[in-house]
Amino acid sequence: MDFNLLDLTDIDFSQIGTAVIDTAPLMAEFLDTLVDLPTSPPSLYLDLEGINLGRKGTLAIVQVFVAPRNRAYLIDVHVLGEKAFSTKGSNGETFRGILESKFIPKVFFDVRNDSDALYSHFQVRLSCVVDVQLMELATRDSSKKRVRGLATCILNSGILRGFNKMQWEMIKKDGKEHFTSAEKGNREVWNERPQLIVDYSVQDVTVLPWLWVLYDKGLSEEWRGKVEEETVKRVKESQSVDYVGEGNHKTLGPDSWSDREEEQTYLNE
Repeated sequence: MDFNLLDLTDIDFSQIGTAVIDTAPLMAEFLDTLVDLPTSPPSLYLDLEGINLGRKGTLAIVQVFVAPRNRAYLIDVHVLGEKAFSTKGSNGETFRGILESKFIPKVFFDVRNDSDALYSHFQVRLSCVVDVQLMELATRDSSKKRVRGLATCILNSGILRGFNKMQWEMIKKDGKEHFTSAEKGNREVWNERPQLIVDYSVQDVTVLPWLWVLYDKGLSEEWRGKVEEETVKRVKESQSVDYVGEGNHKTLGPDSWSDREEEQTYLNE
């Protein structure tokens, strides 16, 4: 994928390759595809899925979209367990090493619960993270009091149109129903891994490069620094003993990003 030629109004999901990684040999092959990838712009875009994702729930799938390969990989942590992070590629690199690398950027959308799950269940300490949710907030001309969810950002961006938008909305709706079933006790959703779960897991992570490009263009150097600073805070907070992964507090932007006048306006509405 050539970021310089990226068409921000035309995502074709049918052109994106997918692969499920559920054995150690496949994990080793996957790691070998990550060798010598460019870091500017970022090559790796990630999302996690699980039942009540976080320290009190489970981590089932790690989705990795490798932009230069135009391919999404679904790492089945439900099956692999610790092997997802300890298996070595031919050069000795592990997925844990990549996630913890200070030199390889990893792009997430709201990294907090993802980081919590990785740290709580597998002691993975994320580093060099780019949080697209904070990038959107930083480029916004309107109120920075509250952050937006991924679905809102995708729909507001205009990067999905026509059939692709309809397809995304349908898979999003049906996928959520499957996750609700899993949260109610039907854990076989992960064992069976129906095609819908694969499609659901892939589609959100594959739009992250488009959002990154869109927001990166609008970031000043000052705001880029603020995004980096707040992202580090998010990761550190998610690893703390008193981190709470659900609640209204998660909809709030950084305190220092909204001035008193703006906050008072919000309170008066």
